Amino acid sequence: MYQSTVTMSVSWVCVSILCVFHSCKGEIRHVYSPGDIVIGGLFPTHLKTNRSGEPGSLVCHNFDIKSFLHFQVMIYAIREINQNTPRVLPNFTIGYDIYDTCSDVSLAISATLQLLNKRSDNQSCGQFGYGEPETKVVVGEALSETSIAVARIVSLASVAQISYSASSELLSRKYKFPTFLRTVSSDAHQTKGICELVSKFNWKAVAIVGSDDEYGRYGSDSLSDHFSAKGVCVEFMEILPGYFNLNTTKSSRLLVKLVERIATSSAEAIILFTKDSNVEIIMAEAIKNKLNRTWIASDTWSTSTKIATLPGIELAGQVFGFTFDGREVPGFKHYIMTQFDRSHNALMGDFRFCSDQSNKNISKDCTMTNDQHQPKQCLDPQCLIPFIDQDFSYSIYLAVRVIADSLRRLMKCDSQRCERTSKFTALELLEEIKKTNFTVNTTHIFFDKNGDPNLGYDIVYWNRSEAKRGTVIKNIGGYWPNGDIKLPDELEKAMAAVEVTAYNCSKTCKPGLELKTSHKKCCSYCAPCAERNFSPGNGTACKSCDEKHYSIEGQRDKCFPVTDQYLRWSSSFSIILNCLAVSGIIITILFAILFTVYRGTPIVKAVGGYLCLLELLALLACFCLTFSFHSKPTLGSCRLGLPLFGVAFSLCISCILANLLQILVSFDFNIKVASWMKKLNQPFIVVTVVSGVQLILSTLWMVFEPRFPYEMEIQTENLHTCNLQSLRFFVATVGYLTFWAFICFLFAFKGRKLPDLYKNAVLISVSMLLFLIIWIIFIPLFLTMKGKNKAAVEIVAILISSYSILVFHLAPKCYIMLFRKELNNENAITGYIKKYYEQQGRAVIKS
Repeated sequence: MYQSTVTMSVSWVCVSILCVFHSCKGEIRHVYSPGDIVIGGLFPTHLKTNRSGEPGSLVCHNFDIKSFLHFQVMIYAIREINQNTPRVLPNFTIGYDIYDTCSDVSLAISATLQLLNKRSDNQSCGQFGYGEPETKVVVGEALSETSIAVARIVSLASVAQISYSASSELLSRKYKFPTFLRTVSSDAHQTKGICELVSKFNWKAVAIVGSDDEYGRYGSDSLSDHFSAKGVCVEFMEILPGYFNLNTTKSSRLLVKLVERIATSSAEAIILFTKDSNVEIIMAEAIKNKLNRTWIASDTWSTSTKIATLPGIELAGQVFGFTFDGREVPGFKHYIMTQFDRSHNALMGDFRFCSDQSNKNISKDCTMTNDQHQPKQCLDPQCLIPFIDQDFSYSIYLAVRVIADSLRRLMKCDSQRCERTSKFTALELLEEIKKTNFTVNTTHIFFDKNGDPNLGYDIVYWNRSEAKRGTVIKNIGGYWPNGDIKLPDELEKAMAAVEVTAYNCSKTCKPGLELKTSHKKCCSYCAPCAERNFSPGNGTACKSCDEKHYSIEGQRDKCFPVTDQYLRWSSSFSIILNCLAVSGIIITILFAILFTVYRGTPIVKAVGGYLCLLELLALLACFCLTFSFHSKPTLGSCRLGLPLFGVAFSLCISCILANLLQILVSFDFNIKVASWMKKLNQPFIVVTVVSGVQLILSTLWMVFEPRFPYEMEIQTENLHTCNLQSLRFFVATVGYLTFWAFICFLFAFKGRKLPDLYKNAVLISVSMLLFLIIWIIFIPLFLTMKGKNKAAVEIVAILISSYSILVFHLAPKCYIMLFRKELNNENAITGYIKKYYEQQGRAVIKS
C-alpha cells in the first residue's frame, strides 16, 4: 500500500511538471492532466484580447497573476484528493483540463466546445460530438457574462458547471440554466447587502456605475430597485460599455463625462458594480482628479490588490466593499512555495516572472510578460504570496471539494474502495452535486433549488491609516443571505451620527421639520411643517394631524387634541357667575317672602301689590335660566335659553309698566292725560298683552328657527356655541324687550317729579336705563363672540338686567319695610303729598 502511494505521488509530480500551456493549431491554450475522471476548468488568466470591430484572430494579453493562482488552487485541490490519506476516491484519480478564456465570451465558448468534445486521445484536437462527454463537470467561468454563455452550452450535455465567482442573479433562473451552480452568493444577496450597508451608514444619496453586461446591468437595476424601496435617492446611474477602455474616443469621452458627474454629485457613496478592468480605469482617473469620494466596491474588485496599490489611490477616497465569504485555502501557500522553484519553471511555458535580482531581499513586485526574446529569469515564489486571495481561491477549493464529495457518494466509496466504476453520466453527477450538504474544514455548504449556496459576504474596508504598509484590505463585517448584517458598533454609530453631508445636504431633521429636495436631485434641506401638520423627526415627511387635533408652532413634532371650548362649571369665571346667580335667587326668594309678609302695607301697594310678586317670580326665572348657558351646549339648552329669558323678562317689564301707569294715573291731574291713562290702567290686561306677545314671539322662535349646537375649530380650540339660524327672531325678541323698557323709562322719567314718597318712578328709570345700556352693548358682542365668551356675555347681560330691577327697584322698598317702618303707613304718604303740593302752591283735593 505504501509503495502504491509513493508510486502514485511520483507519477502525479511527473505529470505536473510535463503539463504546460500548449496549443494545437486553432486550439485555445490549456493545461491538461489525465485521470479516471476529468474535471474541466475555465479561468481568465489573461484579462484582455485584441478584439476590435475588424475580423481576425484573437491574441490574449494582460496576464493576471491572481487568475494564474486561481487555476493553481484547482490543481492543488485535485492533488489533495488524489494523494491525501485516507483517499476520498480510493480506486480512482481525478484529472483536469483547464483552459484560459482570456475574459472573452467567444474564447470561452470555444474552450467549452473543446471540453465537451468526446475524444479517445486526450491530446488530440477533434470536433464536438453529441455523445456522453469525457468531462462530466466544469469549474468556472469567473465572469458572469462568460458564465452565461458557457452555461447555455454545457446544459445541452447535462454537464454541471460550478462557478467560483459568477454572481449574476440571472444565473439563478433554472429554466434557462438548469446545470449551473456556484460556490459564491448570488448578486441578489449582494445588492441587498449593499443596500443594507447604505442604510446602516445612514446614507441618503448614492450614485451607481455599472456596465452593459449581464453582471453590471442586472446588478445596477437590482440596486436601483432596492434603494427605491428603502427611500434612498439614486442621483444617477451610469451604464458603461461592456468593453470599456481608453483606446477609443467614445470611451474617453464617457470617462470624462463620468468623472465630471461624480465630481459635481452630492451622492454620499459611489457604487461601482462592474468588472475590475473598468474600475481600474475609473479609479486611475479619480486619482488624477483627486475626487476624494466614498466608494462601494462589488465583489469583482473589492479585494483587487492591483487597484488597491495604484499610485496615489488615497486621493480617490475611502473604499468599502463586498467580497465572498472566504478564508485561506489550507496548505496552498506551502504548495506555492515548494512548487515554483528553478526545477519547475517548465510549468510556466513561454512566460516569465520578473523580480528585482539586484536586491537580495525577496521582491513583492511580481509582473508577468510574454516576451519571447528576453532571457527567462528564475523567480523566488515568495513574491506570489501577496497575490493569493481568500475569496475566489477558497470558492475554487470548495467547488473541487464539492465535486469530490459528490463523486464519492455517486460511486458509493468508503475508505477502501468504490463500488461503482467511472462509467456514469454527467446527469447522474449533476443530480448528486445538487444534493450536496457537507462541511469542508469549518464551512458548511449546501445548494438551494436555484443552485445558490448558503454562503454570505464579507464586508471589507481599504485601510490606509498605516502609511508604511500601504493599503490594507481589512475585513470589518459580514452579510448573510437571511438579511443579517454585522458592522463594528463604533463605525455604525459614527456614520449614523452625521446629519449634514460634506455637500451641505441635510440627512435628517429635528422634530417638526421635514426633508425637502433642493435644486439638486438628491440634496435635501430641512423645512418646517405647515400649520396643522407634524413630523416626528429624522426627516420624516410632514403629515396632517387627525381631525380635532393640531400642532403648535415651534413644536410640530406631534399633534395635540383640540381643546373643547365652552363655559365649564369648574372655570373660575363660571363659579363667579353661578355665585351671583345663586345670590340673586336667594335675594329674590327673601324679597318675595318679605313682600308677602307686608302685602297689606302702603309700600307694597305702591309697587303694584300682587304685581310685585309676579315681578319677583319673573326675576327668579331669569336667575335660574343662567344655569342653562353652562356646560357644552345641547339642543335643549340652545332652543330654550334666550327665548325663555325673553318671556320671563317681558313679564317683569309688563309688571313695572302696569305699576308706572298706576303712579301716573294717581298723581297726574292733567285731565286729557289722565283720561287715556285711566283707560290703560288695567294691570292684568297690560301684563297679559305685553308678556303674551313676547310669549308668541318666543314660541315661534323655538319652533321654526331655534338655535342649535354648533362646533367650530379655531386654531387649537373647538368652540361649542349655540348658533342662530336666522337673526329675525333674535332681533324681534330683543327689540321687543328694548321697546317696552324704553316706554317704561319714558313713563318713569315723566313721573320722576310726582309726589311719590318711595321714588318708584326715579328708581325704575335708573333700572330701565341700565337695562337699555347693557343690551345695546350686548347685541354686537353677542353677534361677534364665539364659544364660552358668548355664553358668558349672555349670562352677564341677564344677571345685570335682573339685578338692575332687583337692586334699584325692589331693594329700596325692602329697606323701608325693614329699617324705615315709619314711612310704611298711609299718614306718612298723605303728609308727604300734602307737603309737596303746598310747596307747589296747589290745593290738595282729597278723594
